Amino acid sequence: MEREELGSLFGRITRRLITAEGPLLDDHGLSMWGYSVLSQLARQPGVNQLTLATAIGYDKSRLIALLDVLERDGLIVREPDPADRRNRQVRLTAAGQARHTAVQADIRTMEDDLLGELTAAERRSLISMLARLAKG
Repeated sequence: MEREELGSLFGRITRRLITAEGPLLDDHGLSMWGYSVLSQLARQPGVNQLTLATAIGYDKSRLIALLDVLERDGLIVREPDPADRRNRQVRLTAAGQARHTAVQADIRTMEDDLLGELTAAERRSLISMLARLAKG
């Protein structure tokens, strides 16, 4: 029997994840892109807007509107970049960090449910392999 192509498998898994994450993000008042920004800033605080857009794969011309919403909600702050005052650095606020932590906990619980058929060793192995493939 021929195996299913990776694109098809990943596509189906991605759709399952997006469907499961949507309500969780909604419950926390975030869009998928808003969560992506908070996650990136949690990993890499104080990046400039262009670096942020590149890191999350978001159109830099649309990023300002997204950041406006997150800033209005008190989740981020934008400050002049000391290295280039024409640029702005973006940081999480305490409220942004708290919101990110709460959403991430809910997402991890959903992921644990999704991976429930795998052993703990299989889960660790899968996540490790996916991380390696994602870097490639």
